[in-house]
Amino acid sequence: MYSIFDSHCHLQDELFAGSIDVVLERAREKGVNAMMCCGTREKDWPRVIELSVHRGVFISLGLHPWFIAERSPLWYDNLKNLLKMYTKAGVGEIGLDNAIPDPDMDAQEDIFISQLRLAREMRRPVSIHCRKAFGRLVKILESEGRVSYGGILHSYSGPEELVRIFEQAGLSISFSGAITYSNNKRAHAALLAVSPDNLLIETDSPAMHPSGIASNEPGNLTIILEEISRLTGLTQYEVAALIRNNACRVFGNFKT
Repeated sequence: MYSIFDSHCHLQDELFAGSIDVVLERAREKGVNAMMCCGTREKDWPRVIELSVHRGVFISLGLHPWFIAERSPLWYDNLKNLLKMYTKAGVGEIGLDNAIPDPDMDAQEDIFISQLRLAREMRRPVSIHCRKAFGRLVKILESEGRVSYGGILHSYSGPEELVRIFEQAGLSISFSGAITYSNNKRAHAALLAVSPDNLLIETDSPAMHPSGIASNEPGNLTIILEEISRLTGLTQYEVAALIRNNACRVFGNFKT
């Protein structure tokens, strides 16, 4: 059996409360032996940290654009202090979202940039969220410079034309269950534009369930892997090896 890495999930979600051991065991049975659990706001950072005691669970901490209105005056200091304490934690989930109701894009940009700079200062990889704000993201990356310590653009939904720009900025491109929908031609085209060394996959669980699946968890990563195999023409074992090697490079060597 192959061994694969879920590059983005949210095990801290209340949907997993009380069943995390079972969820992780089901994932391992399918070869999903490691995963990146990403925080989204101050109140879930403690739970994300708690989850890092589980074998194969790696963590990132960050302020998601959906939750910037919830931030405390000390959110940045709190985040920096936690990153100092947890030296293997990445920075994420951070980013831009112009698809939510009444987005404050100026505030989103300020908070995103501050976290990009913090990741550079702390020498950590980033996990970036972007919806309907790809032009803004390109401008910020051009202004801020290459992502020094790597990271991913998670659950990529942008056009194929921007893939090379994001790769040149130091980012890997990760695809979620959205890639499994037959009508998602945009994602299929973007996938084929990604350099093999920059390809990652994720569940983004419990959200972004694959086609035909009612609920989502890290074990469903195999469904995404199968679709990537079909679309690229690589065998499932070739995709698995590629994904694992890329994850090791982006997030650092991990033991499972």
